[in-house]
Amino acid sequence: MNAFPRPAAFVASRRIAVPVAVALTILAVATPQAAAHTELDAGSPAAKATLAGLPPRLTLTFSDEMTQKYAKLAVSGPDGKSAATGVPEVQGRTVTLPLETRSPAGRYTVGYRVVSADGHPVSGSYTFTVKAADSPSPSPRADQRADARPSPAAGTARTAAAHDGKSSGTTPLALVGGGALAMTAAAVGAYVARRRRAGHGD
Repeated sequence: MNAFPRPAAFVASRRIAVPVAVALTILAVATPQAAAHTELDAGSPAAKATLAGLPPRLTLTFSDEMTQKYAKLAVSGPDGKSAATGVPEVQGRTVTLPLETRSPAGRYTVGYRVVSADGHPVSGSYTFTVKAADSPSPSPRADQRADARPSPAAGTARTAAAHDGKSSGTTPLALVGGGALAMTAAAVGAYVARRRRAGHGD
């Protein structure tokens, strides 16, 4: 049985190992590029954001250009109903969806499923919150009604004035009645005196 001499076997192994190492290096460099996936770079509203009101549109920006045909976006409100008022629109790496700004306050859920121009799909979801508006201040009419209510002191003053008016009204009547009685008594006395004088004269 023939065998390679040691130097010949060493040289042969080196000749095989070098091309294999080069091939592995090429694969190591090329594999991350081939396995790269489209990702969501930014969202507006952003994930976990708290807003004073719902914006007129949702905007998602991805790492690659998107295709209009396979772009799917959805925004559901706290009542589970859709807050969208139209369909997604694609412009390069950006996908937008019009929203109903009069939607109620609460937590909103964003869901997306899109496909990049080179065929890579990407999907996901996140939430953001719309806070409730501040409570309105009391209306001026209510304040006016409160100010228009009579105070107890004012009521007491009016009652006292009414009593004073009644007492002042009874005083002239008493004076008039007393004067009439005096005049009647004087007339009777004069009549009696005249009769007495007439009797003495006869």
